[in-house]
Amino acid sequence: MLRKILAGFLGLILAGAGAAYLFWPATWTVNAPIMNSLFGWGVDAAPEALLRERLTLPAGYQINRYAIGLGQARIMRWTSGGDLLVSIPRKGEIALIGRDTKKTGRGGAVRALLTGLNRPHGIEIHDGYLYVGETDAILRVPFDEAKGELTGKVERILTGLPANGNHWSRTLRMGPDGWMYVNVGSSCNVCIEEDARRAAILRFRPDGSGEEIFAGGLRNTVGFDWDAKGELWGVDNGRDLLGDDLPPEELNHIEKGRFYGWPFRYGNNVPDPDFGATPDPRVEAAVPPAFAFPAHVAPLSIKFLHAALPGLENAALVTFHGSWNRSRKSGYQVVALHWDAAGRISLEPFITGFEKNEEVIGRPVDTAVGPDGAIYISDDYAGVIYRVSYGKGNAASAAARPAEPQVEAAGPRETPTNDEVLRGQGMFGAVGCKNCHGGEHPVTPLRNLGARYGQDDIAALLATPPANMPSFAHLKEDERRAIAAYVLATYR
Repeated sequence: MLRKILAGFLGLILAGAGAAYLFWPATWTVNAPIMNSLFGWGVDAAPEALLRERLTLPAGYQINRYAIGLGQARIMRWTSGGDLLVSIPRKGEIALIGRDTKKTGRGGAVRALLTGLNRPHGIEIHDGYLYVGETDAILRVPFDEAKGELTGKVERILTGLPANGNHWSRTLRMGPDGWMYVNVGSSCNVCIEEDARRAAILRFRPDGSGEEIFAGGLRNTVGFDWDAKGELWGVDNGRDLLGDDLPPEELNHIEKGRFYGWPFRYGNNVPDPDFGATPDPRVEAAVPPAFAFPAHVAPLSIKFLHAALPGLENAALVTFHGSWNRSRKSGYQVVALHWDAAGRISLEPFITGFEKNEEVIGRPVDTAVGPDGAIYISDDYAGVIYRVSYGKGNAASAAARPAEPQVEAAGPRETPTNDEVLRGQGMFGAVGCKNCHGGEHPVTPLRNLGARYGQDDIAALLATPPANMPSFAHLKEDERRAIAAYVLATYR
């Protein structure tokens, strides 16, 4: 009897799989690092040698890893003291990456500044407070940004933001008018929202009062910023399930009281196949995008560069997080938008190569210009903050390298000496690494390290460990290198 039941159950599964194969709509394509999209699972950070091999940057620019091991790193904000704050939603955490006191192009120790939050995303620092956008609330806490320390209790100044359904991220920015702007994405792929605050940019006073809908019809404008004239621009993620090349993603010039089309129109006010015929008084005045991006590239941030960086004058950087609803992957890069004297917009690649031949090593999320003038990029797939600098830097890009072979700017990969390995073996136990990584049944096994990392990579990780590792600030550089030599020799 049991065999018959199991056979019948297996038959149902096979029949269901066959039906799905035959009748699954062609537009319902899923092709992405899906475990990252669903559960936040990522990959190990690519070694800098691989970054130099894979990534292409404009001539003169180079990229290195500022911090690794962060998890789902999303929005960044610099403090006046030179620390970098990063939201890590799946950990419910705001992390603080210590300042680069030695001017090495690497961040200091990483520590959790706030924990136990509900998918924190947007971060702002304003009038002595650290503001954080949770999925359903806005909180603030007194913050000494020069010291990188909280100085008071957390206060949720705004609760009850719509939190059901899709699009959980709440980006929070303080505008040049002194008001607080918050995005609330749609609850669905495409639908008529019951809550008018969905698919909109909301505006509040800094204390959370005075709520108003600033602009609507914006399906999921995760990234927005103001240009030098104080005008607001946002990148909007279009709907899915219309095939590989529809609809275009959008750059919108966002003005108060305007309506931008979703769910009734997309692109240049093209009627949506599901809701295009639905009567709505806002449709007649729907504002088409100022610029169209390719479909499904998932733009997540836009940042105007008010600093003078070569080739990026009067430009804005936009991150393409990367497609999932497309038969061939697209996006997975950072682009630069340029405005000419007549206001016409053009696009140029800035960093490409995070995706190659359908293999993904990174998904850019946010950009920020640091106090050193370098560009910083968060990656929630590899758990990395990248640093992009111009001129002589810590690493050389493949595009900037002359055709003749040269020694890499970071120096050739050295073979650890036997003395280093022996010294590192003792330190591996002395500093507590053995508690998690050693023994017959390690809590966190170490495997195949040599294929992914060099001695410099592991030493750098020990210098700036992620939040789930202890601090090794008391170790000297040669001691960290000794530990790195041992683990490379032992856990090949």
